[in-house]
Amino acid sequence: MKTIIDPARRVASTAAGAAPRPVLWRVPEAMSLLNVSRSVIYEQIRSGRLRTVKVGRTRLVPDAAIDDYVRLLEREAE
Repeated sequence: MKTIIDPARRVASTAAGAAPRPVLWRVPEAMSLLNVSRSVIYEQIRSGRLRTVKVGRTRLVPDAAIDDYVRLLEREAE
């Protein structure tokens, strides 16, 4: 089943219907959302440009941090 993410509506649409967008993303999911490599994600985390949280041993990227990072890139592109 393929998931299509619509950032404007903040929902992930699946074949079974629409579900709310997750609040926290695992690093591979953040890589896919941002269309960047694993090394770029971790470089951005180390530099403080992409915020994360840890739950146990798992590093997660808050949904708001994805939005903030995209806004940062847009500001830098101006």
